[in-house]
Amino acid sequence: MTSTKLATIANPDLTVRFAERAPYNASETRRWGFHNLHRIARYGVRLRARNVLVLKREFDMRIEAIPEVQRLTSTTMFSGMAVVRDGSLLFERYAPDFGPARPHAIMSISKTMMHLIYGQLVDAGLDLAGKVKEHLPEIGSGYAEATIRDVLDMNVANRYTNSFSQEVAIGWQLPAPGAPEEANQAFLCDITSEDIVNHGESIDYKSANTDVLGWIAERFGARSVRDYLVEIAESAGIEDSLYVTTDRTGVPILHGGCSLTARDLARYGQIFARGGEGVDGQRVGSGAFLEDAIEGPGKHESAPHHWKKYRAHLVVVGRSVGHGGYAGQFLYVNLDTRVSVAFFSVLETLHGGYVPEGVKVSGSDEDYSSDVVRMAKAITELPYE
Repeated sequence: MTSTKLATIANPDLTVRFAERAPYNASETRRWGFHNLHRIARYGVRLRARNVLVLKREFDMRIEAIPEVQRLTSTTMFSGMAVVRDGSLLFERYAPDFGPARPHAIMSISKTMMHLIYGQLVDAGLDLAGKVKEHLPEIGSGYAEATIRDVLDMNVANRYTNSFSQEVAIGWQLPAPGAPEEANQAFLCDITSEDIVNHGESIDYKSANTDVLGWIAERFGARSVRDYLVEIAESAGIEDSLYVTTDRTGVPILHGGCSLTARDLARYGQIFARGGEGVDGQRVGSGAFLEDAIEGPGKHESAPHHWKKYRAHLVVVGRSVGHGGYAGQFLYVNLDTRVSVAFFSVLETLHGGYVPEGVKVSGSDEDYSSDVVRMAKAITELPYE
């Protein structure tokens, strides 16, 4: 039989065309990408909860009256927002091209799931003072001598940068023609360092830290990261699906690979409001580990955002915890008032200003992220009965 070679093209949704950026993250198409990353990624899993946390619609008009809420939900960058307290939906709003049933990439907010996992591991006896190489003898010099505590706190110095080369390993973009497609753990082993000590005053933020922590969790707990995620989805009582990117071998990517609806992200935030307890009373995190994140030492973000501390894969502001996501998302949970705020937006250009033709810009804007945190702080600090 004569074989026939059929015509093919590289998948256009994954082909780098914009200065090393795949279409999901190019400024011209980033909004489309963040609204559809759950279907764009080459590999992934989808998880649903058995029991859904019922949200009674009890809108609080004080939230809508907050000036920052009005401003941040009326920009062209805004996608969606939901505010939840216990079993009540206090507020939600969506852009015309989005809606309550639409999943949205939460990017680095997914790092908070590693906090829940490590709460369980510490309660089970994991020593955070131990070195990474004790659990991952194959790891490279970028992490071998680092303590697990420093990896959790974004306090490790190595040659990894939040570049786009890792996106090939996790299926967010295609490799260059003829280049190999390695698994994410192989990518982690290639990271090097001559001095893992972070000598700076602020955190040294690296998404690879989360992947290293996930690998250690599988070794120490003798369970897959997917198993932990099933428990998290069940404990949050999500209504729709938790979409999780994996690498080509099926390992979930929690440094930024999840998508949820705004309501479900707010439901997820309620796990922290309950001190690590699930909707059915199951334990999915550790109340003691959460309190340590709030009360314990930790480096802060760089000035002028140093009022935000980072510890145990959480951003900490007073008695509130959460995390931001690249290009405009944030989850914020006030542990005293038990209010969680889920906010989605997509920064298509840096600062939203004029961009010369041919220049592709980042979606990172720490000033904007801080504005979102201040808005969430105002919402969660309203007097609640």
